[in-house]
Amino acid sequence: MTYKTGSIGEFIKWTKRVVTDPAAVSDTPKRWFDSDETAKRSLGTATSPEAMVKLLSVENLVLLQLIGRERPDSVRALAQLAHRKESNLSRTLKKLHEAGIVAFEVGQGRTRAPRLVAQRVTLELDLVGPGSVVSVQRP
Repeated sequence: MTYKTGSIGEFIKWTKRVVTDPAAVSDTPKRWFDSDETAKRSLGTATSPEAMVKLLSVENLVLLQLIGRERPDSVRALAQLAHRKESNLSRTLKKLHEAGIVAFEVGQGRTRAPRLVAQRVTLELDLVGPGSVVSVQRP
């Protein structure tokens, strides 16, 4: 997703330009932010909508509910609860972490406890252009 950072003044200038020349909107990002930090917080993830749909399969949604409800103390404990192989589960958890849905708490020794950090995932699909957006909402 492309976005633009700039001041309120720059946004006002752009808005005035679009009012006088509507064609100018086609080459400008639809989202504006005051800084890259604000954009990262707002946009949340670089995961594509297609990848997010695959990642949020029925099996993985059950896994996320299990993490939220049981709060396992390690990936191994989660694998036992979910009846999944630890190696496959680790790959899935890594993808969920990259998408901003799961984080890891450091436990005893080398253990890492998966924790659900997202409350809601929203897919905004642009059916006629490249403007699709995935946002991950954290509580």
